[in-house]
Amino acid sequence: MLENFEPQSVFKYFEKIASIPHGSSNTKAISDYVVSVCKEHGLSYVQDSYNNVIVYKESAKGYEDKPPVMLQGHLDMVCEKNFETDARFDFETDPLKLSVMDDYIYAKGTTLGGDDGIGVAYMLSLLTDDTLIAPKLECVFTSDEETGMNGAHALDVSLLKSKRLINLDHEDEGVILTSCAGGKKVVLSVPVRRIEKSGIKYNIVICGLLGGHSGTEIDKYRANANLFMGRLLQFLETRVKFDLLSISGGLQDNAIPRECNAEIIVSEDDSQKLEDIFYEFESIIKNEYKSVEKNMMVYCENCDFVTEKVLTYKTMQRVIFLLMTLPDGVQRMSPSTKGLVQTSSNVGIIKLRKDKFEVLISIRSSITSEKEALSTKIKYLIETIGGTFLEEGDYPAWEYSENSALRDAAISCFRKVLCYEPRVEGIHAGLETGIFYNKIKNLDIISFGPNVLDIHTPKEKLSISSAKRVYDVLVELLKVLAEN
Repeated sequence: MLENFEPQSVFKYFEKIASIPHGSSNTKAISDYVVSVCKEHGLSYVQDSYNNVIVYKESAKGYEDKPPVMLQGHLDMVCEKNFETDARFDFETDPLKLSVMDDYIYAKGTTLGGDDGIGVAYMLSLLTDDTLIAPKLECVFTSDEETGMNGAHALDVSLLKSKRLINLDHEDEGVILTSCAGGKKVVLSVPVRRIEKSGIKYNIVICGLLGGHSGTEIDKYRANANLFMGRLLQFLETRVKFDLLSISGGLQDNAIPRECNAEIIVSEDDSQKLEDIFYEFESIIKNEYKSVEKNMMVYCENCDFVTEKVLTYKTMQRVIFLLMTLPDGVQRMSPSTKGLVQTSSNVGIIKLRKDKFEVLISIRSSITSEKEALSTKIKYLIETIGGTFLEEGDYPAWEYSENSALRDAAISCFRKVLCYEPRVEGIHAGLETGIFYNKIKNLDIISFGPNVLDIHTPKEKLSISSAKRVYDVLVELLKVLAEN
């Protein structure tokens, strides 16, 4: 399908990657595919028990004395889909359904995995190009980046000799990244009790939100469906008596939630009043977000009379309190770098189970002390209402370096190949570069990539022309590093 696009090897590998299910924690097949490419082309490799793969390619002839360069990207993708259009799609077993429109590749009804499938395709193309002029390459394919960077944390860096790292996990052409935020995931749990109640059951739906990456899009102030649901429940509570049966929202802790569902029970006498309140809330919230969320929908569906176990009033209050008070979104902008988010929180997943209410939050900051302070604030909040707090997947920041020969070379290559001046920036998102920065002393690092829009959402799409341009820059940069 993508064989008509140049460079053909890049898009050939990208299409193959898309055909192999490779969501986080499901990377064995894609890891094995990388190994199969190595075997086919006689490349040395190491594959570990975490599904990380390190591939070694000898330098082009005449450049054997040049120091090696590490290229790095991650094998896993964020799995989000439009339930209303493709509810039966299974990320564990089904290949992505690629399509092309104008200059863009996208996947029908799901995320594309351009983050970081294009970086993986770049590396495979370089590894199998016999005409490439480059120093020795150490290509590192890591697993489970999207769920805590577990692969990078576990990687044995003693297997690497490079002191220069080109990370290929960025989605904005013309930007060379020079620093990134650190972060962690926190898991909150509140015990709940249930009692049996009867009444009219309503299914509440908040949907149509933009969502997006909780690092790179957090400064766009997009709505969080999970917190909207908390606000809606609080709004209802002041106007009509109801009982909470279920609530769930969000699919990934590092994606801004686009949808949230809840089920409540009201008396027959209050059913019409409830429906009128929904129209009132929808009008209020749409007015507040009219410049950002143009397709937002808030509605309820009458599901007839039922008798089911709902939350006790006291535990329902705890759930609503938590959703109304948890810090979410931008917490602080950088005082030294204009436009850069310094600290943020994303209430990514909420789920009401039989005996507990669970919340998964992604915390990010370029300042370690602020990351810890925000984590502690959330810990105090959850423990105040009798809940528990657990930290997972802590990863460090990658700090800016005043002097970088690799950055200087990349800037020159952008000027030469694309005839424009690239922007040099930090990013609020977490990258595996922070882990390598802290594991390998004196490592010179940059990150760049082609335009991938709306990552972590089913709208995700990869620019074909941008992928070609950035690949040309990468090839030129490797040539410069070999010759200098």
